Amino acid sequence: MANETKILLIYTGGTIGMVKDYESGALKAFDFDDLAKHIPELHQLGCEIDSISFDDPIDSSNMDVAHWVKIVSLIDAHYNDYDGFVVLHGSDTMSYTASAVSFMLENLGKPVIFTGSQLPIGDLRTDAKENLITSVQIAALKNRGRPVVQEVGLYFEYKLLRANRTSKLNAEHFEAFSSMNHPALITSGVHLRVHSEALLTVNRRRKFKAHVKMDAHVAVLKLFPGIGESIVNGVLGIPGLKAVVMETYGAGNAPTAEWMVGALKKAQAQGIFIANVTQCVGGSVIMGQYETSSHLKKLQLLNGKDITAEAALAKLMYLLGQGVSPEMMKSVFETPLRGEMQ
Repeated sequence: MANETKILLIYTGGTIGMVKDYESGALKAFDFDDLAKHIPELHQLGCEIDSISFDDPIDSSNMDVAHWVKIVSLIDAHYNDYDGFVVLHGSDTMSYTASAVSFMLENLGKPVIFTGSQLPIGDLRTDAKENLITSVQIAALKNRGRPVVQEVGLYFEYKLLRANRTSKLNAEHFEAFSSMNHPALITSGVHLRVHSEALLTVNRRRKFKAHVKMDAHVAVLKLFPGIGESIVNGVLGIPGLKAVVMETYGAGNAPTAEWMVGALKKAQAQGIFIANVTQCVGGSVIMGQYETSSHLKKLQLLNGKDITAEAALAKLMYLLGQGVSPEMMKSVFETPLRGEMQ
């Protein structure tokens, strides 16, 4: 049918694409050309579904920037041919990849839905089928001929979340992901309930653009009680380092010791950008609310507000890749680009 909604599945690897070899007991990736054999329900969705698989599907623990570029390049190459995209990805680093892809796809006018599973698709109790089927349904949703979702989402266990607002919080439960600072975009029950007020609004006059330049000279510095000067200096002194996500306590608090302030000042003087991001899964950085963050406010650290650490890392890589000037970095980082912060 000429008017049939077309969805492209992109399989990168991960548990969702695995089936058990009952002779050896080992898990192996199945041939996505045989997708309908494993999930015959896909025929009932009223969509034309095609699939592309990485030549060598990977465990998501091996995901890196080059793989992000590959995902974005595939979407870019097929953008005009499909109404929506579903990316199948291992859950462990899905929030990192989905956050990065959200920045790399500018003025996105179609759904890009990430999903995966905690159990293989061939397992009797698998969550893979529901996650995949509903992800395809969401990617195919239209209102007056236009896609309902026009952003990068992450679907898991009955909820579509904004991808760059998510973190994986549970390695065992089917409800593996959470979005503490932004509500669900769509909830799945007997019916799909769209929360329109939570969705990104798109300026249709702006042209879609895929970016593939990411600069990975970024590190994460997680504070902890007893952290020493040598550790902080060791991270901030990494050769070639350009930016740091500093995971602070509570509302953006950090030790006030002179050596800490000195280390941060020295890094800034060397042109290293430091983003203040809370370790808490919910809530926001409010520098200056407590004495233990006043010194960070004076240093003019990048204010992470309510961004996740995963999204902050991806955003810094993206902004560095785009060549944002030092004078503009603070302003641009603190501005929501894809709904990743308030």
